[in-house]
Amino acid sequence: MSRPMNPRDPYIGWRERLPALEMTPTDTALVVIDMQYGCASADHGVHAQRRERGLLDGLDYIAERIDTIVPNIARLQAAFRARGMEVVFARICALTQDGRDRSKAHKDLQNHSPDGSREAMILDELAPVGDELVFDKTGGSVFNSTTIHYVLGNLGIRNLVFVGMMTGGCVESSLRDAKDLGYGVIMVSDATGTWTAAMQESSEQVVDEVFGKVIDTDEVLAMLPEPALVRSGS
Repeated sequence: MSRPMNPRDPYIGWRERLPALEMTPTDTALVVIDMQYGCASADHGVHAQRRERGLLDGLDYIAERIDTIVPNIARLQAAFRARGMEVVFARICALTQDGRDRSKAHKDLQNHSPDGSREAMILDELAPVGDELVFDKTGGSVFNSTTIHYVLGNLGIRNLVFVGMMTGGCVESSLRDAKDLGYGVIMVSDATGTWTAAMQESSEQVVDEVFGKVIDTDEVLAMLPEPALVRSGS
């Protein structure tokens, strides 16, 4: 007998639910994608560039979306840290000041955040704590242009919870690669953002129950072990 169709996806009837993920403190990491000033601040980077060029479509929506997702990402960071779970960051950051090491896609988009620039910095309210890992990338997927897969393997990580921007771009390309590499994958619906509501919905529909689970912040928090249990078992 087939499993019930995912009620979040009423449009594609052939999908069945993926197996439920069982997240433990030692095998699951939160992956924060491109929550930096160059991508997630209305006053910097791609947002400022679009405004200067008169490309205003989507700017109001994404500014409101950022206001929604930043507190949710912060809640998830706090919950993972309280349980001793890994919080990992990916950011767009060129090795060179002129960006000649960037991918063709980033060159074509004029997406440039050189090391040391404000654009390359993670938002202050979401900044890494202690020795949390930050991977610098010059392409879409963090798995394509960094050593993250090697490092996660060393850490024993098998499940990844993805948040950040842009939903159908760097987030989705990263989680697709993660799925192909054998990770259990979650995309957090209210902790990811992109240019329009239609683009957000489209990416969620593509990912959900195919490349991973699409659930919201509260659902992720409910899946995590209690902090007291983590401490007593450590």
